[in-house]
Formats: sequence, structure tokens, C-alpha cells
Amino acid sequence: MTTHLVWFRADLRVHDNLALAAACRSDDACVKALFIATPEQWRQHDMAPRQAAYINAHLNALQLALAEKGIALIYREATDFTDSVQTLAEVCAAEQVSHLFYNYQYEFNERQRDAAVEKALPSVICQGFDDSVILAPGSVTTGNHEMYKVFTPFKNAFVRRLKEDLPECVAAPREREGSKVVPTPVTLNYPQESFDASLFPADEKSAIARLRDFCQHLAGVYDQQRDFPAIEGTSRLSACLAIGALSPRQCLHRLLAEQPQALDGGPGAVWLNELIWREFYRHLITYHPWLCKHRPFISWTDKVQWQDSAEHLAAWQAGQTGYPIVDAAMRQMNATGWMHNRLRMITASFLVKDLLIDWRAGERYFMSQLIDGDHAANNGGWQWAASTGTDAAPYFRIFNPTTQGERFDAQGVFIRQWLPELKAVPEKFVHQPWEWADKQGIQLAYPRPIVDHKQARVATLAAYDAARKG
Repeated sequence: MTTHLVWFRADLRVHDNLALAAACRSDDACVKALFIATPEQWRQHDMAPRQAAYINAHLNALQLALAEKGIALIYREATDFTDSVQTLAEVCAAEQVSHLFYNYQYEFNERQRDAAVEKALPSVICQGFDDSVILAPGSVTTGNHEMYKVFTPFKNAFVRRLKEDLPECVAAPREREGSKVVPTPVTLNYPQESFDASLFPADEKSAIARLRDFCQHLAGVYDQQRDFPAIEGTSRLSACLAIGALSPRQCLHRLLAEQPQALDGGPGAVWLNELIWREFYRHLITYHPWLCKHRPFISWTDKVQWQDSAEHLAAWQAGQTGYPIVDAAMRQMNATGWMHNRLRMITASFLVKDLLIDWRAGERYFMSQLIDGDHAANNGGWQWAASTGTDAAPYFRIFNPTTQGERFDAQGVFIRQWLPELKAVPEKFVHQPWEWADKQGIQLAYPRPIVDHKQARVATLAAYDAARKG
């Protein structure tokens, strides 16, 4: 009997898992699963302790789900990706593995690891799958067979491809004959911080239920609610997608089942756009692997003279900048491991274009905090905000943090939730609390703005202009 090994990475589910489905197609094969923890690699990649806890919860849920199918999950720990190649080889030898199945990861280090695996296992048939995307990188290109540099034409081509041939979801494997598997709970050797399971589904069944509920009740009005952080108008499914508890194909099919006009610009189209943005950034890092090496897409932006003030960076990280919408957003992330998408744009713009701090410092801090940390999406978002990326906001577009707060949290409901020291400030002044406090002769337990936005804007434009001309 041949032995098929499924190497799980960022795909912690049994439904619509292309590698798992392929490994289980033969009834004659013995199927086993493997997960290799790489704590030192995770540290190098700034993985958040909350994401580690989230992975741990889903890994144990996956182990139970696989056991019900008669598949044992082998757990191993290696220092980093290089060490994991040897660990994998040892498992393949011990289990007499004939076929190895895994789903591709597109980041540079991960691709280097997978190339090393194929060299290290000459007698094992290795099969990889484009599982974490709806359409494979390289399948949506310009007429010159190049990667799109602008989102809108990429999206249009992407939607055309979907209308021609919608990728199917594969079913979870049937229960395999043989001895019953008794799972042993796993604890990752990495710092962990608890997460709120009511906000972030802690197992695959709950993730699928959350997806169904969102597509039924909120996806159709997503375009009207998504920008307002005081409203629960987003899916909060990004954490599930980041670790592979859901596939993007499941998201697409459930969306179209509930909102059938989404592909034609009808209800649900704006959430579909978000799924396609995720694809765009994944395709980009595959086509331009140097994006995984802290390099900007627009090369001249590397000449910007950043201020890099440790004091300002610390104030931004702690939510103590004196700009309420920025501070409330940062405290939300620090407390929960998640931040509303509109607020990610506002806080990123503030760090880069008000404080003139290198976007890479913000990118790293977000990864160190986010339960939904995903390199391609995080890098793409930061380069967009910093005007260093493909199809980014032009460098002269600088969000005013006060007017952004007034526009998207007009009554200050979100701000008061995360800044209790401003609860006594009247609604009219909640976005500029010191204006009221000074009139009243009151001392707030809240910092004054650490920079003047108008002056900061002038300095930032000058810094970008100098870099562009230099």
C-alpha cells in the first residue's frame, strides 16, 4: 500500500482543500497528515501571538476533523524553514511516503523552502496546488502576458475569467477505512495571546457558519456599511482566510449563492472586490518576489528621507497621538488583534504622511499584532497607503485624520468605545477634544496632537518631491 502525506501549512481545513482532496482520491492509499511548526521563522516574520493562538486552536480542530476521517495528524517542530526540510524528509522516510501533497504558498521564503523540499525528496512524488487563491498566479495577465500593475483592469480581466469558468469547490474527503485515530492535543512553542472566539471563529464549522451568515445578511449592503467602524458591517473573515480555515473559493461560491448579481456589479459586488484585491496582492508577490524583501514597488520612493522618530513611533503604536480616530483604531488592534479596514488606511497614512516614518516600521508592527496577518495583503496595503506600491494612492493624497474621523465616525461612537478618557467630551468636539477642554479650562487625560497636520503635510510633500527629483 502506498502512503500519501498531506503537508498542512496555511490551509487548516478539510473542506475545499485541494491537496487533501487529491491525497484522498485513491481508496488504496494510506493517508496521513503533517504539520511542522517553525517558531524561529515565525519570529522572523513577526507573527502575532494572537495569530499563533488562532493557528493553535484551528490546528487542534483540524486534528479532530481529520481523526473523524480516519487520518492521523503528525505534529513536528523545526527551528525554521531550512530545518523543516530535514524534518519533512525524516517523516517521509519513517512513514515510507510515496506521494507528498501540499498547497502552494507564494511568499519568497516559502517558495525557496518548497524548491528545497523537491530536491531533498527525489524518490517522493511531490504535488502542489494553487489552493489559497481563486485563480492561479499567472493566469490573469495583460495582452503581453505580464502581471497587471493597476487593480481595475486586473479586476475586469479576473471577473471575465470567472464568468467563463468558475472554479469549483471540492468536497471534504470521505471517512477512510482502517483503525480509528486518537488525536493528541497540540500546543505550539510560540508566545500566544488569547483571542475572542465570538469575533473570530475558532474552528472550521464556525468559520463556514460565519461566512454563510455574512453572505446572507450583510454582503448585499456591504458597500453602504463597510466604512463605518462603529457598525459591524464587515465579515471579519480575514483571519480565517489568512490561516486557511476558509478558502477564497468557498467565499466566492457562498457569495454568489446568496448574492447572484455580484459578478455583474449588483449587491455583493463590493465584497467580491475585496476578494479580488486579496488575489491581486498574492499574484503580485508571485510575479515580483522582491516585494517580500522590504522593497517598494516604485523604486524612487526608497529615496524619501524618513524622520524615523522613536518617540513618535511609540506614540502611534500605543494610540497616544492626540488624533482620536487614529488612537481608537490602534487601541482596537492592540486589544483585539484586528482593525477595521478603513482605519488601517487612516492609521497607515498618519504614520507615513503625518509622522514621516518609514512604512516598513508600520508594516512590521501590524504583523506583530494582527490575528489576520497576511504578508501579501499587509504589504500591499502599506505600500498603497505610503504611495510606494503598484496602483497606490498618489503621494500627494494625504488623509486628514480629523476630517476622516468626522466622516466615518461622526458621532464618535467608535472613538468613545476605545478612548474612555474622552467620554465626557461633547459630540461636537470629540474629534478635536482639546478645543473643548481649553475653552472649559479642563485638563484631559489624553495627549495633545503630537504633530500639526497642516505643517506635517507640507513637510511630507517636500520629502516626496525631493526623492522623486533626486
